[in-house]
Amino acid sequence: MTTPAEKMVAEQLAPHGVTDERVLRVMALLPREEFLAGGTRRFAYEDRALAIGWGQTISQPLVVALMTQAAGPQPSDVALEVGTGSGYQAAVLAHLCSSVVTLEREPALAERAAATLRRLGLDNVEVAVADGSLGWPERAPYNVIVVACAADEVPKALVEQLAEGGRMVIPVGAGHDQPQDLRLYTRRGDDVTYRSLFPVVFVPLRTG
Repeated sequence: MTTPAEKMVAEQLAPHGVTDERVLRVMALLPREEFLAGGTRRFAYEDRALAIGWGQTISQPLVVALMTQAAGPQPSDVALEVGTGSGYQAAVLAHLCSSVVTLEREPALAERAAATLRRLGLDNVEVAVADGSLGWPERAPYNVIVVACAADEVPKALVEQLAEGGRMVIPVGAGHDQPQDLRLYTRRGDDVTYRSLFPVVFVPLRTG
């Protein structure tokens, strides 16, 4: 019998540009409802973002899959996520990388996400309450950085914490409810270049 997660992968992800079999496999296995609370759990596998409280959302599955695929996580990679939210993106990365640091500004969200990740046995994720625009220098450099909130401009600290050959996926542009440019940045030596992926709408990155 097909599970809701497997149905989501077959109907929403695979037909819409997600070709990385590792990403598809992980998202078919992860119980997305575990990252939601109360009445929103029944909408876990719908193709849309859902509110998780404190003005934050869990991104729609397709966006999570495409961002992960663009970042190209590898089994030996160390990943940084900015904007933990529910913890779902961190959980996806945890299955694909050796370790993950995920940063959240709202302490209550960080605590809830950490509890969910522990409950699912994902012990290679460190959840920290921090200003995501500053990154997490203690574990730098990072092979993968995924930013789940939109910045007016790319934070210098995140660029500096990219490893050689590292990839960063980040929405760049105007504030909430305005389309932003999802970009993939890549470091080669001292050169950091980017290419645009597609328009998105994310909550803004809060700094300070």
